[in-house]
Amino acid sequence: MMPSPWRVAERWDETADTFTVALEPEPRREAPGFAPGQFNMLYAFGAGESAISISGDPALPGRMLHTVRKVGTVTSALALLRPGDTLGLRGPFGTGWPIESLRGRDLLFIAGGIGLAPLRPAIYHALRHRTAYGAIRILLGARTPADLLYPEELANWRKSPGVACAVTVDRGDSDWQGHVGVVTKLISSINLDPRNSAALICGPEVMMRYTAAALREKGLPQESIHVSLERNMKCAVAHCGHCQIGPHFICQEGPVYPLNRIAFWLAQREV
Repeated sequence: MMPSPWRVAERWDETADTFTVALEPEPRREAPGFAPGQFNMLYAFGAGESAISISGDPALPGRMLHTVRKVGTVTSALALLRPGDTLGLRGPFGTGWPIESLRGRDLLFIAGGIGLAPLRPAIYHALRHRTAYGAIRILLGARTPADLLYPEELANWRKSPGVACAVTVDRGDSDWQGHVGVVTKLISSINLDPRNSAALICGPEVMMRYTAAALREKGLPQESIHVSLERNMKCAVAHCGHCQIGPHFICQEGPVYPLNRIAFWLAQREV
């Protein structure tokens, strides 16, 4: 429960309301490793804590990246941090994407908005171990072109062998030449081998429900569909109950779940 001090090494804006902080441990402190999909509790002194997914490369645990959207008191305080400042960090917590157990299969990464940030470590891992996986597809949805995360990395991912990327936005602008519409529209156009594929999904819950339904129509079984849930986590150790959904404590059992474990609760209104 006690946060350790980490130093802000770098900080940059991703979009108008989203930024990334690169954190390094204080001298003589060893950086913990993390699994793709895990999260940390970041503590802004005087403001409080917030659960933020780790969005960096798991092969570089000494440089912890977090992409954060300014949506409240804590994240707004985190946005004011600059290189050299210190914050508190607890973690990593939770279960990660089952990326190692998916070796040999085709991978489908589907993100809505800032949902790409929790998926990015798994994408890094899959690309670093490219020969261990089949085809890789990355499907992204955003509100507008200006809200797309990591555009330069996306361009580099497109150049990787066996990797296909597709992007759609809810509202295009005069320069946008790509898809317009919800991310589920991209699923209808792909060829999918349901016996040898797995999907990793992160985004708003409504987006994940419809995306999972579209994949089920393609024949992908529930146990091959994995989602990352983000609730109002406060303690990260399954004591406070803020993140509870039915019998599940997301901070401890999740945030990543196979769909067959969580589908019933995702379908319940106001749970």
